[in-house]
Amino acid sequence: MAIYVATFTAVAVTAAQDVFEIVAPAEGRVRIRELRLGQYSDAADAQAEMLSILALRGYTTSGSGGSSVTPANLAPVGLGTPLVAGSTVEANNTTVASTTTPLTLLADSWNVMGGFRYYPVPEERIEIAASQRLVFRITAPADSITLNGTLVFEEIGL
Repeated sequence: MAIYVATFTAVAVTAAQDVFEIVAPAEGRVRIRELRLGQYSDAADAQAEMLSILALRGYTTSGSGGSSVTPANLAPVGLGTPLVAGSTVEANNTTVASTTTPLTLLADSWNVMGGFRYYPVPEERIEIAASQRLVFRITAPADSITLNGTLVFEEIGL
């Protein structure tokens, strides 16, 4: 088992998007350990707003308009784990993943003033099968927000 982290920083978000899209490697599964989102551009009470966030598993077509993220191994030295993740990760896709009807595994909302943290107990962690896709999707903010994001995941055997 290897634990990886994928991040993005200082992204101006103006549209609905898949803040993270992860595809498990062909030879293993992925378990989501944590998702964090936080913005730092809207600090006044008048700017506070609620956004929807969904975790959707099963799309077959990747989104676009964002960027590829290279996950970092949290324990890269001497533990016998791969330094490079087998999973592919994208962030901030403004053209969202599509094709087929996905399973909604998380439906929540978050106040942009307080940030969002998904940190489930181990028994409730989302898993994706080999070559399967999972996206975390947010709705469009009323005005531009500057967002940071962190996705922590582990790659596990079949």
